[in-house]
Amino acid sequence: MSDYRCIAPSVKLGKDVKLSQFVNLYGCEIGDDTKIGAFVEIQKNARVGARCKISSHTFVCEGVTIEDNVFIGHNVAFINDTYPRATTLEGELQTESDWKVETTLIKKGASIGSGVTILANVTVGENAIVGAGSVVTKDVPANTVVAGNPARVLRSTVLVAGRATR
Repeated sequence: MSDYRCIAPSVKLGKDVKLSQFVNLYGCEIGDDTKIGAFVEIQKNARVGARCKISSHTFVCEGVTIEDNVFIGHNVAFINDTYPRATTLEGELQTESDWKVETTLIKKGASIGSGVTILANVTVGENAIVGAGSVVTKDVPANTVVAGNPARVLRSTVLVAGRATR
């Protein structure tokens, strides 16, 4: 019986990666000790670091880099095209050659809440926290908490024993 995982031969999996059922991975790289939840897709040229947790129903598109020790909540969506279009000016369906991938960087130790959308060309700083349901439209400074639509800085954080405090 199938385990309902679609993992392309081009995927680079680190040591002790844990994959739930119903994952779709192709052309990506996943670091050691990372856990990938059910119904997650990680596209080609995306990188996930070591000791990360990617929760269920999350979409990590091409051009996204997630550094080590990052938490990604349920149903998080990354965007890699600021002005998406289905067709060219001539009315033909676009191909990869018709657009340029825009990048997103999630720095070490960041936490992204459930239901967050992160637009292209954004960096979420080290140890930053993005509140659930937020839409991140610009860079998030390190060691801050942001929330809302668009996400705005609420306060700074200090890490104590690996947990963010006020």
